[in-house]
Formats: sequence, C-alpha cells, structure tokens
Amino acid sequence: MNFSRPDNPFIKLFNDSLRDNCLNIHGFLSLEDVQEKLDNWCKEYNHKRTYSSLNGMTPAEFIRSIHKDEDL
Repeated sequence: MNFSRPDNPFIKLFNDSLRDNCLNIHGFLSLEDVQEKLDNWCKEYNHKRTYSSLNGMTPAEFIRSIHKDEDL
C-alpha cells in the first residue's frame, strides 16, 4: 500500500500531522529510538490531543463514546 500520495484526505491529514509533529522535529539515534518516539507521538495523538471534528474529544474518548452508545 502506497501512502506517499494518498487519495484519502484523512490519510493525507494524518501523514502531514505525523511528519510535522514528530518526524521533522526529532533526530533518531537508532531503530529503537524511532519506535519509542513514534509510540509516544501515537499516545499523544490518540489519548491527549482533542479534535474539533470529534466535538472536542480525543480519538480514544470518541471510540469509547461510540461503544457506550452501542451498549444502550
């Protein structure tokens, strides 16, 4: 799967965010360092950052709210 030129605007937005907020600001010393920094970025992206498109929720909160609604 080629993500370098995605047709999906959501994938493009994610790729741009990853590049701008992680890859372009960190230097990497090893593959382990890359993995650690990407893991930290993913945790922040999914569990700490809120998004107006998700009504001010984090992606993790949004997923929980969907599952909560399904249980009703």
